[in-house]
Amino acid sequence: MTKNDTVLERFLRYVQIDTQSDPASDTFPSTEKQKDLARVLAAELLELGLEDAHMDAFGYVYATLPGNTTRTNIPVICFCAHMDTSPDVTGANVRPVVHRNYQGGEIVLPDDPAQVIRPEDHPDLFAQIGNDIVTAGGTTLLGADNKAGVAAIMTAVSWLQADPSRKHGTIKILFTPDEEVGRGTEHVNLEKLGADYAYTVDGETLGSLEDETFSADSVLLEVFGVSTHPGFAFGKMENAIKIASDIVNALPKNRLSPETTQDREGFLHPVRLEAQQEHAVLELIVRDFAEEGLKEKEAFLGGLVEDIMARYTGSSYKMKVKAQYRNMGEILAQHPQVVGYALKAMEKAGLTPIRRSIRGGTDGSRLSFMGLPCPNIFAGEHAFHSRQEWVSVQDMEKAAQVLVELAGVWESEV
Repeated sequence: MTKNDTVLERFLRYVQIDTQSDPASDTFPSTEKQKDLARVLAAELLELGLEDAHMDAFGYVYATLPGNTTRTNIPVICFCAHMDTSPDVTGANVRPVVHRNYQGGEIVLPDDPAQVIRPEDHPDLFAQIGNDIVTAGGTTLLGADNKAGVAAIMTAVSWLQADPSRKHGTIKILFTPDEEVGRGTEHVNLEKLGADYAYTVDGETLGSLEDETFSADSVLLEVFGVSTHPGFAFGKMENAIKIASDIVNALPKNRLSPETTQDREGFLHPVRLEAQQEHAVLELIVRDFAEEGLKEKEAFLGGLVEDIMARYTGSSYKMKVKAQYRNMGEILAQHPQVVGYALKAMEKAGLTPIRRSIRGGTDGSRLSFMGLPCPNIFAGEHAFHSRQEWVSVQDMEKAAQVLVELAGVWESEV
Protein backbone atom coordinates (compact mmCIF):
# COMPACT_ATOMS: atom_id res chain seq x y z
CA MET A 1 0.00 0.00 0.00
CA THR A 2 1.11 3.54 -0.74
CA LYS A 3 -0.51 6.80 0.27
CA ASN A 4 -1.19 7.51 -3.39
CA ASP A 5 -3.09 4.31 -4.18
CA THR A 6 -6.13 4.84 -6.39
CA VAL A 7 -9.63 3.88 -5.36
CA LEU A 8 -9.37 0.92 -7.75
CA GLU A 9 -6.11 -0.32 -6.26
CA ARG A 10 -7.60 -0.18 -2.80
CA PHE A 11 -10.83 -1.85 -3.87
CA LEU A 12 -9.07 -4.73 -5.63
CA ARG A 13 -6.98 -5.33 -2.53
CA TYR A 14 -9.96 -5.35 -0.16
CA VAL A 15 -12.27 -7.64 -2.14
CA GLN A 16 -9.68 -10.41 -2.18
CA ILE A 17 -9.91 -10.66 1.61
CA ASP A 18 -12.75 -12.99 2.58
CA THR A 19 -14.95 -11.25 5.15
CA GLN A 20 -18.23 -13.16 4.81
CA SER A 21 -20.34 -12.96 7.97
CA ASP A 22 -22.37 -15.84 9.44
CA PRO A 23 -25.96 -15.42 10.71
CA ALA A 24 -25.79 -18.73 12.60
CA SER A 25 -22.80 -17.70 14.71
CA ASP A 26 -23.17 -16.49 18.29
CA THR A 27 -19.71 -14.89 18.40
CA PHE A 28 -18.87 -11.27 17.63
CA PRO A 29 -17.81 -10.69 15.03
CA SER A 30 -19.64 -13.67 13.63
CA THR A 31 -16.49 -14.73 11.72
CA GLU A 32 -12.92 -14.07 12.79
CA LYS A 33 -11.83 -13.55 9.18
CA GLN A 34 -13.54 -10.16 9.16
CA LYS A 35 -10.69 -9.01 11.36
CA ASP A 36 -8.25 -9.77 8.54
CA LEU A 37 -9.56 -6.75 6.63
CA ALA A 38 -9.92 -4.70 9.81
CA ARG A 39 -6.20 -5.13 10.53
CA VAL A 40 -5.30 -4.08 6.99
CA LEU A 41 -7.46 -0.96 7.20
CA ALA A 42 -6.13 0.05 10.61
CA ALA A 43 -2.56 -0.29 9.32
CA GLU A 44 -3.34 1.72 6.18
CA LEU A 45 -4.98 4.48 8.20
CA LEU A 46 -1.89 4.67 10.40
CA GLU A 47 0.24 4.97 7.26
CA LEU A 48 -2.01 7.80 6.09
CA GLY A 49 -1.20 9.65 9.30
CA LEU A 50 -4.29 8.93 11.43
CA GLU A 51 -2.34 8.27 14.59
CA ASP A 52 -5.14 6.76 16.70
CA ALA A 53 -6.27 4.21 14.08
CA HIS A 54 -6.88 0.78 15.60
CA MET A 55 -9.03 -2.33 15.58
CA ASP A 56 -10.78 -3.09 18.86
CA ALA A 57 -11.55 -6.49 20.38
CA PHE A 58 -14.87 -6.71 18.49
CA GLY A 59 -13.32 -6.05 15.08
CA TYR A 60 -14.39 -2.41 14.69
CA VAL A 61 -11.89 0.00 13.16
CA TYR A 62 -11.78 3.53 14.64
CA ALA A 63 -9.70 6.44 13.46
CA THR A 64 -9.58 10.25 13.62
CA LEU A 65 -8.62 12.69 10.88
CA PRO A 66 -7.92 15.87 12.87
CA GLY A 67 -9.39 19.13 11.66
CA ASN A 68 -7.13 21.58 9.87
CA THR A 69 -9.23 24.72 10.22
CA THR A 70 -9.03 27.67 12.60
CA ARG A 71 -12.80 27.76 12.84
CA THR A 72 -14.27 26.48 16.08
CA ASN A 73 -17.45 24.66 17.07
CA ILE A 74 -17.59 22.62 13.89
CA PRO A 75 -19.54 19.39 14.51
CA VAL A 76 -17.56 16.16 14.27
CA ILE A 77 -18.73 14.02 11.38
CA CYS A 78 -18.11 10.32 10.77
CA PHE A 79 -17.74 8.34 7.54
CA CYS A 80 -18.80 4.72 8.01
CA ALA A 81 -18.82 1.52 5.94
CA HIS A 82 -19.10 -2.16 6.76
CA MET A 83 -16.40 -4.71 6.08
CA ASP A 84 -18.39 -7.94 5.94
CA THR A 85 -19.98 -9.46 2.85
CA SER A 86 -23.28 -11.25 2.49
CA PRO A 87 -23.76 -14.86 3.64
CA ASP A 88 -25.90 -15.45 0.53
CA VAL A 89 -22.98 -16.13 -1.84
CA THR A 90 -19.43 -17.19 -1.07
CA GLY A 91 -16.86 -14.43 -0.65
CA ALA A 92 -13.83 -16.76 -0.67
CA ASN A 93 -11.24 -16.63 -3.46
CA VAL A 94 -12.76 -13.60 -5.14
CA ARG A 95 -11.13 -12.96 -8.50
CA PRO A 96 -11.93 -9.38 -9.48
CA VAL A 97 -12.04 -8.60 -13.19
CA VAL A 98 -11.75 -5.04 -14.54
CA HIS A 99 -13.67 -4.45 -17.78
CA ARG A 100 -12.00 -1.35 -19.17
CA ASN A 101 -13.83 1.26 -21.23
CA TYR A 102 -17.23 -0.43 -21.17
CA GLN A 103 -19.01 0.16 -24.47
CA GLY A 104 -22.41 -1.29 -23.67
CA GLY A 105 -23.87 -4.72 -24.14
CA GLU A 106 -23.60 -7.87 -22.09
CA ILE A 107 -20.76 -8.64 -19.68
CA VAL A 108 -20.01 -12.37 -19.63
CA LEU A 109 -18.21 -13.41 -16.47
CA PRO A 110 -15.15 -15.49 -17.46
CA ASP A 111 -15.18 -18.18 -14.77
CA ASP A 112 -18.84 -19.06 -15.37
CA PRO A 113 -20.12 -17.98 -18.80
CA ALA A 114 -23.67 -18.74 -17.65
CA GLN A 115 -23.37 -15.61 -15.52
CA VAL A 116 -24.19 -12.75 -17.87
CA ILE A 117 -24.76 -9.16 -16.74
CA ARG A 118 -27.31 -7.70 -19.16
CA PRO A 119 -28.14 -3.99 -19.35
CA GLU A 120 -31.86 -4.77 -19.51
CA ASP A 121 -31.52 -6.41 -16.10
CA HIS A 122 -29.11 -3.75 -14.78
CA PRO A 123 -30.34 -0.45 -16.29
CA ASP A 124 -27.69 1.61 -14.47
CA LEU A 125 -25.21 0.11 -16.94
CA PHE A 126 -26.64 2.39 -19.64
CA ALA A 127 -25.01 5.33 -17.82
CA GLN A 128 -21.60 3.62 -17.67
CA ILE A 129 -20.43 3.92 -21.28
CA GLY A 130 -16.70 4.63 -21.29
CA ASN A 131 -16.29 3.73 -17.63
CA ASP A 132 -14.38 0.83 -16.10
CA ILE A 133 -16.60 -1.88 -14.62
CA VAL A 134 -15.36 -4.31 -11.97
CA THR A 135 -16.97 -7.73 -11.52
CA ALA A 136 -15.97 -11.01 -9.93
CA GLY A 137 -15.13 -13.99 -12.11
CA GLY A 138 -18.63 -15.43 -11.82
CA THR A 139 -18.28 -18.07 -9.08
CA THR A 140 -18.33 -15.68 -6.10
CA LEU A 141 -19.82 -12.35 -5.18
CA LEU A 142 -17.56 -9.34 -5.73
CA GLY A 143 -17.85 -7.68 -2.33
CA ALA A 144 -18.58 -4.17 -3.62
CA ASP A 145 -21.22 -4.23 -0.89
CA ASN A 146 -19.61 -2.60 1.03
CA LYS A 147 -15.94 -2.60 0.09
CA ALA A 148 -16.72 0.02 -2.54
CA GLY A 149 -17.69 2.28 0.36
CA VAL A 150 -14.57 1.29 2.30
CA ALA A 151 -12.37 2.12 -0.69
CA ALA A 152 -14.14 5.44 -1.23
CA ILE A 153 -13.65 6.48 2.40
CA MET A 154 -9.99 5.47 2.41
CA THR A 155 -9.41 7.37 -0.82
CA ALA A 156 -11.17 10.47 0.52
CA VAL A 157 -8.96 10.37 3.62
CA SER A 158 -5.84 10.17 1.45
CA TRP A 159 -7.00 13.10 -0.70
CA LEU A 160 -7.77 15.26 2.33
CA GLN A 161 -4.38 14.46 3.83
CA ALA A 162 -2.61 15.29 0.59
CA ASP A 163 -4.29 18.70 0.16
CA PRO A 164 -4.17 20.85 3.31
CA SER A 165 -5.80 23.70 1.41
CA ARG A 166 -9.08 21.82 1.78
CA LYS A 167 -10.25 22.94 5.21
CA HIS A 168 -12.30 20.59 7.32
CA GLY A 169 -13.24 19.88 10.89
CA THR A 170 -12.48 16.69 12.78
CA ILE A 171 -13.57 13.60 10.87
CA LYS A 172 -14.05 10.18 12.42
CA ILE A 173 -13.70 6.94 10.48
CA LEU A 174 -15.67 3.83 11.48
CA PHE A 175 -15.56 0.44 9.77
CA THR A 176 -17.99 -2.13 11.14
CA PRO A 177 -18.32 -5.92 11.02
CA ASP A 178 -21.52 -7.98 10.74
CA GLU A 179 -23.79 -5.43 9.05
CA GLU A 180 -25.06 -8.12 6.69
CA VAL A 181 -26.37 -10.20 9.59
CA GLY A 182 -28.03 -7.24 11.30
CA ARG A 183 -25.48 -6.84 14.10
CA GLY A 184 -23.24 -4.09 12.74
CA THR A 185 -23.79 -1.66 15.61
CA GLU A 186 -24.10 -4.20 18.41
CA HIS A 187 -20.79 -3.32 20.05
CA VAL A 188 -19.97 0.06 18.56
CA ASN A 189 -18.67 2.52 21.16
CA LEU A 190 -20.23 5.85 20.29
CA GLU A 191 -18.58 7.61 23.23
CA LYS A 192 -15.18 6.57 21.94
CA LEU A 193 -16.15 7.46 18.38
CA GLY A 194 -17.05 10.97 19.48
CA ALA A 195 -19.02 12.02 16.40
CA ASP A 196 -22.05 14.29 16.22
CA TYR A 197 -23.33 13.13 12.83
CA ALA A 198 -22.44 10.32 10.44
CA TYR A 199 -22.78 9.08 6.88
CA THR A 200 -22.72 5.47 5.75
CA VAL A 201 -21.28 5.01 2.25
CA ASP A 202 -23.25 1.97 1.17
CA GLY A 203 -25.61 3.00 -1.62
CA GLU A 204 -26.12 2.12 -5.23
CA THR A 205 -26.72 4.60 -8.07
CA LEU A 206 -24.37 7.51 -8.71
CA GLY A 207 -25.71 10.59 -6.94
CA SER A 208 -28.18 8.79 -4.71
CA LEU A 209 -28.72 9.81 -1.11
CA GLU A 210 -30.94 7.65 1.07
CA ASP A 211 -32.48 9.31 4.09
CA GLU A 212 -35.22 6.83 4.88
CA THR A 213 -35.29 3.07 5.50
CA PHE A 214 -37.85 0.43 6.20
CA SER A 215 -38.87 -0.10 9.78
CA ALA A 216 -38.37 -3.76 10.56
CA ASP A 217 -39.60 -6.47 12.93
CA SER A 218 -39.05 -10.21 13.02
CA VAL A 219 -41.64 -12.81 13.99
CA LEU A 220 -40.86 -16.18 15.56
CA LEU A 221 -43.82 -18.55 15.34
CA GLU A 222 -43.71 -21.94 17.07
CA VAL A 223 -46.34 -24.59 16.41
CA PHE A 224 -46.81 -27.47 18.84
CA GLY A 225 -48.68 -30.32 17.18
CA VAL A 226 -49.94 -33.67 18.44
CA SER A 227 -47.63 -36.57 17.67
CA THR A 228 -48.43 -40.25 17.78
CA HIS A 229 -47.52 -43.44 15.95
CA PRO A 230 -48.73 -43.02 12.35
CA GLY A 231 -50.20 -46.49 12.37
CA PHE A 232 -52.54 -45.50 15.21
CA ALA A 233 -53.00 -41.81 14.39
CA PHE A 234 -56.63 -41.77 13.22
CA GLY A 235 -58.45 -38.90 14.92
CA LYS A 236 -55.42 -38.08 17.07
CA MET A 237 -52.43 -36.77 15.10
CA GLU A 238 -52.07 -33.08 14.30
CA ASN A 239 -48.89 -32.80 12.25
CA ALA A 240 -46.96 -29.60 12.99
CA ILE A 241 -45.32 -29.78 9.56
CA LYS A 242 -48.71 -29.59 7.88
CA ILE A 243 -49.95 -26.87 10.22
CA ALA A 244 -46.93 -24.66 9.52
CA SER A 245 -47.33 -25.36 5.80
CA ASP A 246 -50.97 -24.28 6.01
CA ILE A 247 -49.86 -20.99 7.56
CA VAL A 248 -47.25 -20.34 4.86
CA ASN A 249 -49.70 -21.31 2.12
CA ALA A 250 -52.29 -18.90 3.54
CA LEU A 251 -50.00 -15.90 3.17
CA PRO A 252 -51.22 -13.59 0.37
CA LYS A 253 -49.97 -14.52 -3.08
CA ASN A 254 -50.56 -11.23 -4.88
CA ARG A 255 -49.73 -8.67 -2.18
CA LEU A 256 -47.75 -8.24 1.04
CA SER A 257 -44.75 -10.18 -0.28
CA PRO A 258 -41.34 -8.96 -1.50
CA GLU A 259 -42.02 -10.25 -5.00
CA THR A 260 -45.31 -8.33 -5.31
CA THR A 261 -44.42 -5.00 -3.65
CA GLN A 262 -42.32 -1.98 -4.59
CA ASP A 263 -41.68 1.66 -3.74
CA ARG A 264 -43.27 2.38 -0.33
CA GLU A 265 -45.20 -0.89 -0.02
CA GLY A 266 -44.27 -3.14 2.90
CA PHE A 267 -44.45 -6.91 3.20
CA LEU A 268 -44.57 -10.09 5.28
CA HIS A 269 -41.87 -12.58 4.28
CA PRO A 270 -41.16 -16.12 5.58
CA VAL A 271 -37.40 -16.63 5.80
CA ARG A 272 -36.99 -19.95 7.63
CA LEU A 273 -39.07 -23.05 8.32
CA GLU A 274 -37.81 -25.96 10.40
CA ALA A 275 -40.39 -28.61 11.14
CA GLN A 276 -40.89 -32.03 12.60
CA GLN A 277 -44.12 -33.87 13.26
CA GLU A 278 -44.53 -32.50 16.79
CA HIS A 279 -42.88 -29.08 16.58
CA ALA A 280 -42.36 -26.48 13.84
CA VAL A 281 -40.56 -23.15 13.86
CA LEU A 282 -41.42 -20.51 11.29
CA GLU A 283 -39.52 -17.22 11.09
CA LEU A 284 -40.81 -14.21 9.19
CA ILE A 285 -39.70 -10.65 8.69
CA VAL A 286 -42.08 -7.69 8.57
CA ARG A 287 -41.22 -4.49 6.72
CA ASP A 288 -42.93 -1.12 6.33
CA PHE A 289 -41.87 2.52 6.26
CA ALA A 290 -44.31 3.39 9.05
CA GLU A 291 -44.74 1.92 12.52
CA GLU A 292 -48.50 1.59 12.02
CA GLY A 293 -47.85 -0.41 8.85
CA LEU A 294 -45.80 -2.90 10.83
CA LYS A 295 -48.55 -3.28 13.41
CA GLU A 296 -51.21 -3.78 10.74
CA LYS A 297 -49.22 -6.56 9.08
CA GLU A 298 -48.48 -8.24 12.40
CA ALA A 299 -52.15 -8.09 13.37
CA PHE A 300 -53.06 -9.59 9.98
CA LEU A 301 -50.57 -12.41 10.53
CA GLY A 302 -51.87 -13.01 14.05
CA GLY A 303 -55.44 -13.31 12.81
CA LEU A 304 -54.41 -15.65 10.00
CA VAL A 305 -52.58 -17.91 12.47
CA GLU A 306 -55.51 -17.95 14.87
CA ASP A 307 -57.92 -18.94 12.10
CA ILE A 308 -55.72 -21.83 11.02
CA MET A 309 -54.96 -23.02 14.55
CA ALA A 310 -58.71 -23.14 15.27
CA ARG A 311 -58.85 -26.15 12.95
CA TYR A 312 -56.37 -28.03 15.16
CA THR A 313 -57.98 -28.20 18.60
CA GLY A 314 -55.24 -30.28 20.18
CA SER A 315 -52.38 -28.07 19.03
CA SER A 316 -51.04 -24.74 20.25
CA TYR A 317 -48.66 -22.02 19.16
CA LYS A 318 -46.48 -19.18 20.39
CA MET A 319 -45.88 -16.02 18.37
CA LYS A 320 -43.15 -13.56 19.36
CA VAL A 321 -42.53 -10.23 17.62
CA LYS A 322 -39.10 -8.63 17.98
CA ALA A 323 -38.15 -5.12 16.87
CA GLN A 324 -35.14 -5.06 14.52
CA TYR A 325 -34.67 -1.45 13.38
CA ARG A 326 -36.72 1.65 12.65
CA ASN A 327 -36.98 4.17 9.83
CA MET A 328 -34.03 6.53 10.17
CA GLY A 329 -36.09 9.23 8.47
CA GLU A 330 -37.81 9.86 11.80
CA ILE A 331 -34.49 10.99 13.29
CA LEU A 332 -33.07 12.72 10.21
CA ALA A 333 -36.16 14.91 9.96
CA GLN A 334 -35.05 16.45 13.25
CA HIS A 335 -31.59 17.27 11.80
CA PRO A 336 -32.24 18.57 8.26
CA GLN A 337 -28.73 19.95 7.84
CA VAL A 338 -27.28 16.41 7.79
CA VAL A 339 -29.11 15.58 4.58
CA GLY A 340 -28.95 19.14 3.25
CA TYR A 341 -25.17 19.31 3.46
CA ALA A 342 -24.83 15.95 1.69
CA LEU A 343 -27.03 17.16 -1.15
CA LYS A 344 -24.94 20.32 -1.43
CA ALA A 345 -21.71 18.27 -1.48
CA MET A 346 -23.05 16.20 -4.36
CA GLU A 347 -23.88 19.33 -6.31
CA LYS A 348 -20.36 20.69 -5.66
CA ALA A 349 -19.04 17.39 -7.04
CA GLY A 350 -21.00 18.00 -10.26
CA LEU A 351 -23.85 15.59 -9.56
CA THR A 352 -27.60 15.92 -9.63
CA PRO A 353 -28.64 14.35 -6.31
CA ILE A 354 -31.22 11.58 -6.27
CA ARG A 355 -33.04 11.40 -2.94
CA ARG A 356 -34.29 7.89 -2.21
CA SER A 357 -35.79 5.59 0.39
CA ILE A 358 -34.16 2.22 1.11
CA ARG A 359 -36.31 -0.89 0.93
CA GLY A 360 -34.11 -2.34 3.62
CA GLY A 361 -31.88 -1.08 6.40
CA THR A 362 -28.30 -0.03 7.04
CA ASP A 363 -26.04 0.51 10.02
CA GLY A 364 -27.31 4.08 9.70
CA SER A 365 -30.78 2.99 10.82
CA ARG A 366 -29.57 1.85 14.20
CA LEU A 367 -26.92 4.54 14.54
CA SER A 368 -29.58 7.19 14.02
CA PHE A 369 -31.70 5.82 16.83
CA MET A 370 -28.60 5.44 19.02
CA GLY A 371 -28.12 9.21 18.82
CA LEU A 372 -25.94 9.50 15.70
CA PRO A 373 -28.08 10.77 12.78
CA CYS A 374 -26.81 8.92 9.73
CA PRO A 375 -28.08 8.96 6.11
CA ASN A 376 -26.60 6.80 3.37
CA ILE A 377 -24.45 8.03 0.45
CA PHE A 378 -23.93 6.08 -2.79
CA ALA A 379 -20.85 3.94 -3.28
CA GLY A 380 -21.68 2.71 -6.79
CA GLU A 381 -22.33 -0.92 -5.82
CA HIS A 382 -24.91 -2.89 -7.82
CA ALA A 383 -26.56 -6.34 -7.82
CA PHE A 384 -25.79 -6.86 -4.15
CA HIS A 385 -25.51 -10.37 -2.73
CA SER A 386 -25.14 -12.02 -6.12
CA ARG A 387 -22.50 -13.40 -8.43
CA GLN A 388 -23.40 -10.64 -10.89
CA GLU A 389 -22.40 -7.88 -8.47
CA TRP A 390 -20.60 -5.00 -10.17
CA VAL A 391 -19.26 -1.53 -9.52
CA SER A 392 -17.95 1.33 -11.64
CA VAL A 393 -14.48 2.67 -10.85
CA GLN A 394 -15.57 6.17 -11.80
CA ASP A 395 -18.58 5.95 -9.45
CA MET A 396 -16.31 4.98 -6.55
CA GLU A 397 -14.05 7.92 -7.38
CA LYS A 398 -17.05 10.24 -7.42
CA ALA A 399 -18.17 8.90 -4.04
CA ALA A 400 -14.75 9.76 -2.63
CA GLN A 401 -15.00 13.24 -4.16
CA VAL A 402 -18.42 13.75 -2.53
CA LEU A 403 -16.94 12.88 0.88
CA VAL A 404 -14.15 15.42 0.37
CA GLU A 405 -16.69 18.08 -0.62
CA LEU A 406 -18.89 17.12 2.32
CA ALA A 407 -16.05 17.68 4.76
CA GLY A 408 -15.64 21.16 3.28
CA VAL A 409 -19.34 21.96 3.44
CA TRP A 410 -19.48 21.18 7.16
CA GLU A 411 -16.43 23.41 7.71
CA SER A 412 -17.83 26.35 5.78
CA GLU A 413 -21.56 26.21 6.51
CA VAL A 414 -21.79 25.75 10.27
